[in-house]
Amino acid sequence: MIRKEDRRLRVGVLGCGPIAQFAHLESCVKAGNADLYAICDAAPDLLARMGATYEPQKMYADYDEMLADPELEAVIIATSDAYHVPMSIKALDAGKHVLCEKPTGVTIEEGRALADAVKRSGKVLQVGHMKRFDPALEAARDFVRDDIGEIFALKAWYCDSTHRYTNTDAVQPLPITSKFARKPSGNPKADLRQYFMLAHGSHLVDTARFLCGEIVAVRARLLERAGAYCWFVETEFANGALGHLDLTVAVRMDWHEGFQLYGENGSVIAKTFNPWYLRASEVEIFHEKDATTRKPLGADGHFFRRQLEGLADTVLNGAPMRGADIEDGIASIRAMVAIARSVETGERVELATVTGSV
Repeated sequence: MIRKEDRRLRVGVLGCGPIAQFAHLESCVKAGNADLYAICDAAPDLLARMGATYEPQKMYADYDEMLADPELEAVIIATSDAYHVPMSIKALDAGKHVLCEKPTGVTIEEGRALADAVKRSGKVLQVGHMKRFDPALEAARDFVRDDIGEIFALKAWYCDSTHRYTNTDAVQPLPITSKFARKPSGNPKADLRQYFMLAHGSHLVDTARFLCGEIVAVRARLLERAGAYCWFVETEFANGALGHLDLTVAVRMDWHEGFQLYGENGSVIAKTFNPWYLRASEVEIFHEKDATTRKPLGADGHFFRRQLEGLADTVLNGAPMRGADIEDGIASIRAMVAIARSVETGERVELATVTGSV
């Protein structure tokens, strides 16, 4: 049952394509402290269909007109990656808070430009690293932060599956598309190294940082074979812990994502599911002090709705941000750029030294 609070954040969604349909429009409707106030899309047929389905108060074909609405308080940027930074900056400059889909950008420099806009505006920007709102992963993070002591190592993997669309097509409605949809000038999938790293690697990197803190250096290898891309990344964290990150697209098996984390006072083992199942991870937290294992249920696995509620709580009540902020978003880009440079050179790369694009 949806329980709406008296004061709710008035949200506009930019883009009515698949990511909005599968994640953000429903999240606005279900959120307890936010409402779907407006939607905006350049495709008139798509705008009409989503308007009839989700019944926002306002519908806009022009983004500038939506931003000029004084009742609008926040914008979800649910567009192609190429539009994330410019559309976020427009919203911030118009005095709106922002939830921007990941990745924050493709280059470190545009990430910094967005950070400047956040500072200039004084508004809240949260990056859509929604796995931070997986309740079982939150429980793991709390144990790591409060009880595990010194961390030794993290082994984490994110392996997309050749069967992912068979799985998801069985549980999702078909997305509504339009021939009038606005698309970026280039083909985002023309460079699959970059596309897979941005789409999937951003999740793996952010989960590693969420659990273990700052990444300071990487040494990466990439194998392309039989249509699959496999990155193995040696990772050094600022706290001295070691990491091994495995990004493989796509494995010939079911979706395979999770981690093992070892520390002074215990360990954590996690299995994470295809995100579109909206199912919390299965997490085992082992406590060395009494040799017991705890398994949080994480019954509410709608991390897309939970991340919006987190943003609204920060905006409306001044609560500390639970999600990824702009600096987290830039750190994710920086790690992916460093991985790309290491693959090219075969050398260890310090994140502080890199510039440019993924």
